[in-house]
Amino acid sequence: MWVFDVGLWKKLEVFLNDEEEEDKDAGFYICWGCLVWVPSVYTSPGLYLVNHPVNLGIQLALFILVAGIVCIYVNYDCDRQRQEFRRTNGKCLIWGKAPSKIVASYTTTNGETKSSLLLTSGWWGLSRHFHYVPEILAAFCWTLPALFNHFLPYFYVVFLTILLFDRAKRDDDRCRSKYGKYWKLYCDKVPYRIVPGIY
Repeated sequence: MWVFDVGLWKKLEVFLNDEEEEDKDAGFYICWGCLVWVPSVYTSPGLYLVNHPVNLGIQLALFILVAGIVCIYVNYDCDRQRQEFRRTNGKCLIWGKAPSKIVASYTTTNGETKSSLLLTSGWWGLSRHFHYVPEILAAFCWTLPALFNHFLPYFYVVFLTILLFDRAKRDDDRCRSKYGKYWKLYCDKVPYRIVPGIY
């Protein structure tokens, strides 16, 4: 339970300090999604398995469990790298080396000029939204115990994939508008949006 609590609070800390989340209003879309959609859709593979039990065998079950844990760890480590980079103003080590970065200035709606550091190494050097890869793979691992007998349990992972690819595009559009030429430099240095070497 302690591990769950620490993980939950660390994830909450990352969520509350994330610029993507800061720009969102808590309107109907977000509230309905968090209170209705997430609890029903994200748990649907488990509900499917309650009504359609599958005997995986110990080796396959352990493989899926370990793969899921690795995905969760990588997702957490992506967020940790970015938060550590922001917290220390880029004065930290990423994978044992000083991080590469772009110092991007932008103008706020009040006309004030500010700057942000854009991380271009570690997980964030592989793609601009690499943290979505282990999140999607973890969802796949959550669904995989249903095997491939029916599409219904895979609705969650398909929906999440579409949602995150769309979110990455919207985030790129927002950052392009916010950072201008600095975002172009960032995209030149980190050319892939989500999947390294592919997209």
